[in-house]
Order: sequence, then C-alpha cells, then structure tokens
Amino acid sequence: MTIKVLICDDSAATRLMLRRVIDAQPDMTVVGVAADALIAREMIKTLNPDVLTLDVEMPRMDGLEFLERLMRLRPMPVVMVSAFTGKNSDTSIMALELGAVEVLGKPDARSPSALAAYSDEICDKIRAAQAAHVRRHVPERATQPIEHAAGSLSARTAQGRIVCIGASTGGTEAIREVLIRLPKHCPPVLIVQHMPEMFTGAFAKRLDSLSQIHVKEAEDGERIEPGCAYLAPGHSHLLLKRRGLAYHCELSRADPVNRHRPSVDVLFHSAAEQAGKAALGVLLTGMGKDGAQGLLAMHRAGAWTIGQDQASCVVYGMPREAATIGAVSEVAPLTDVAQRIMSRLTGTALATAKQVG
Repeated sequence: MTIKVLICDDSAATRLMLRRVIDAQPDMTVVGVAADALIAREMIKTLNPDVLTLDVEMPRMDGLEFLERLMRLRPMPVVMVSAFTGKNSDTSIMALELGAVEVLGKPDARSPSALAAYSDEICDKIRAAQAAHVRRHVPERATQPIEHAAGSLSARTAQGRIVCIGASTGGTEAIREVLIRLPKHCPPVLIVQHMPEMFTGAFAKRLDSLSQIHVKEAEDGERIEPGCAYLAPGHSHLLLKRRGLAYHCELSRADPVNRHRPSVDVLFHSAAEQAGKAALGVLLTGMGKDGAQGLLAMHRAGAWTIGQDQASCVVYGMPREAATIGAVSEVAPLTDVAQRIMSRLTGTALATAKQVG
C-alpha cells in the first residue's frame, strides 16, 4: 500500500525538499502541499491523506492550534516538523501531548550527509505514523501517584533496585502515563525514548513538571538516586554502571544500535549485566524491535520484565517482538504499568496480572 502524505509548511523550500524526499520512496507519495493550516484543512477533506507533516510556526493559524482542532474533530497520524528553537522544542512536546505521533527538527540543507540521514529519518517516522493507532484527543484528568504501594516499599526491599523503561513511537505519552503514577520515593528510573536530541531536554522538563519524582536528562558519570528518573539525551546511549554499592549513569556516543542512538537494547543489556535480578524492565509502545533482545537479557538475568499490551499501544512493534522471543514476564495495559512496577517492588502481586510463560 502506498502511503499518501500531505505536507503543511509555510516555507516553500521545506515543502520542496520534503516532496522530493517522500516522492523518492517506493511506498509513499505526496498527494498535496499546503502553505498554511487553513489550506491544509480543506485539502484533508478532499485528498484524505494517510499522514500529515505539520510545521509549528505558520501564518493565520499555528501548527499547535490546528493540531488540537484536528485531533479533536478528525484524528489522523501527524508528524510535526519544527525548526529547532527553545520555544519550538517546548511546543513540539506539547504537540505530542495533543496527539502528534512523531516530532523531528528541520534538516541542515547545506550538508548533503545530514540531508541524507534526515531523509531516512523522516521517511521512517512517516511509516511509523501510518501504522499508528491514533485516538481522538480528550483532556487528561489529574492522576494520583500510587502512594499506598510506596508505603510498603521498605528501604531494605528498595535497596539497589532499578527500573529501566524503553519506548519509541507513542512513547512520550506512554512514559508520562507511567511516571506520573510513580510515588516520589520509588527506586531510580532510567529511560530511553527515541527522540531527536533537540527535544529530549524539553521532554525531561515537561515530565518533571508533571511527576512526583524528579526527572532530568542523564549526565555522564552522575550517581543515580531514588526518587529520580534519568532520560537518555537524544545524542547518546544511556548505560547503567555499578561502582561499589552505587549505580551511575554512563553516556556513550558509540554507533547506533538497531539504527538508534540512544538505543533501548543498550540500556537493557547494561541493566542485565550490572543489576541482574535487582532490575525491572519495561518495554512500551514503539515501531521496530529495539529493546527486545535487551529485555530478553534482563529476563534471563532474573529481572522481572513487563511489556505493554497491544490494545493500549500506539504502535505494537517493540513489545510484540519482545513477547514473541520470550522476553516478557508479564503483559499489562498502559494504565496498569506503574501499579505492576510497584507491586513487583513491594512483593504485592496483583491477581489480574497476565503472566507469560
């Protein structure tokens, strides 16, 4: 099936570049280009595209306002394409909360190698968006952390425990859903989300503002503390390292793994090696297979592993791959993942848990 793409961007140069890149792919075609959101709105009605690429800053109606209306009235897969500024990085994170499937920056057209890499990236994101299970956006109600579970998490049972989470397409909202339910005294959490480096800082700050725990971008060599979550920066792999009785973050700019840096597999393999059964692995929504082999390594090392279920995934790719190879101890809907984490840490298993194997 050919993926029909509509481009909405006020820059003629960007529209031309995106059209050339997309039309060069054998499995996708540009069905229309729009210079602003009002034109795009009418073209969506007549062309019925599979995926929309949407700029943030445009005349007459900005991309965020248009996205909010679109996801409320006519939900469809949207890839946000934004020039990187501090303001736009925050806006792009808000776009993901409103229902955009993916975000990426605009390319450096002066560099042929950067443009070639960008071409691969945007086409991958369009394919992921087309495969996504897009839902109508409804405002989120406030969610309370699981304090009752934290009350039974003693210093002894929490000692040395680590939670590792990996996600890709749809993962920003999935990670938010998990973190806002974790109590402030939970063990440390390490996170890999496939996301361009210009957006991970804003994503960490947004999560920090919503969560009981402290969320930050991971720094090389920093000691890992309870009640904190560490997000891999978009330019580096994140690994867990143990020094004596303490865990530390290690960042690496080694080659991409599964075409990703940061890679979920890299984090999970390090957790299997350094923490073994003291770790808990969680693989959330995402396209592809990154994280599956690493989760299997954690499972074999004695860690409890959780995979998000198909019904609640935006894209059921990474968790499905993990389940297929026997890497998942338990399958859970997204709204239950935080409770499952705390239940395993406190030893209060839930009767409704669907265990695998």
